Amino acid sequence: MRNRLGPGPSLPCLPSEAMNIHEYQAKQLLAKFGVPVSKGIPCTTADEVHKAFDTLGEPLAVVKAQIHAGGRGKAGGVKLVRSADEAKAVAKELIGKTLVTHQTGPEGRVVKQLYVEAGCDIERELYLAVVMDRAAQAPVVIAAAEGGVDIEELADSRPEAIAHFRVHPVKGLMAFQGRAIAKHLGLSGAEAKAGAKLVASLVKAFMATDCSLAEINPMVVTKAGGVMALDAKMGFDANALFRHPEVMEYRDLNEEDPKEVEAKKHDLSYIALDGNIGCMVNGAGLAMSTMDVIQLKGGSAANFLDVGGGANKEQVTNAFKILLSDKNVKGLLVNIFGGIMKCDTIAEGVIAAAKETSLSLPLVVRLEGTNVELGRKLLDEAGLNLQTASSLDEAAEMIVKAIA
Repeated sequence: MRNRLGPGPSLPCLPSEAMNIHEYQAKQLLAKFGVPVSKGIPCTTADEVHKAFDTLGEPLAVVKAQIHAGGRGKAGGVKLVRSADEAKAVAKELIGKTLVTHQTGPEGRVVKQLYVEAGCDIERELYLAVVMDRAAQAPVVIAAAEGGVDIEELADSRPEAIAHFRVHPVKGLMAFQGRAIAKHLGLSGAEAKAGAKLVASLVKAFMATDCSLAEINPMVVTKAGGVMALDAKMGFDANALFRHPEVMEYRDLNEEDPKEVEAKKHDLSYIALDGNIGCMVNGAGLAMSTMDVIQLKGGSAANFLDVGGGANKEQVTNAFKILLSDKNVKGLLVNIFGGIMKCDTIAEGVIAAAKETSLSLPLVVRLEGTNVELGRKLLDEAGLNLQTASSLDEAAEMIVKAIA
């Protein structure tokens, strides 16, 4: 049950194998577990935003861009409005806009949904999150008495201001921990009681839905003395989603990389990177090693793509198509260790994929393992513009040189 002040897990970020949801969806889910949230209405058109403002019936509302990234406020994606007409005008400005934040990368994200939320009379802003901490082998609550848009700066300048509380993976959050967190947040009296209850509800939601991250930033204390989640971010362990069809309903494919979506359809593990050498490998460890050696030889991988241990010809073809759909890719490296998956099967898949896609980019293939000689023979006799390598070092050197 160790509590920690200062150095612990850094401010949370989502692992690649996580499913994110929008703020309004996170609030809908958290509300079911008792986390207080403001009234709000999701919208997709300016007319809907106009109607939503009137429906809320408040003198002040906030129009928020809904994208799977933080930093929306600093990027101009969160606007205060005082009338339905003003809300509609803001909606016209935001819908279709490419919002660039520190989490989107330079390409940004196109805004397709908005959330119109009732205004809140804020006394002060706090920070609260639950993240799965591998070092602690348990969920960890992260809390700071200063929240809001500058939380990253606080983590850098005064890490001692951020406290970490390990949550028992079976028993959950203890009552004394809830009180300790409320105290660290600077809450007292009725506010402390409400704060401890909010923390307990957040942890319960995190554990019940197999979250990777549940973040409230800011958690606010209102001038009326209440506490609530003014913003919320949630991500879920992709490997546990089969247990949560209710969470899967929140999935927004428009917010995901189309290549990653397509890969999942074919049982391929794909993660886009920012390099220019497309990689097709079997096994996560071999894929990581391949990317490292490419980097060592002066190149840069465009992706992580693991075809798994039992890929067939069709999967290899689909993997090629996914790699070639990335406009940044200037060359391809196939690195396969044939165990369960035989090298001749991979060779047949590579040949079929190269022909079907009319491959014109440089291609280097390194095969090792079961039926390797047959696989190499098939590649040599295919009449394709490709190079074969006998080692990973050689393969990486070849592809880096080929695209130079």
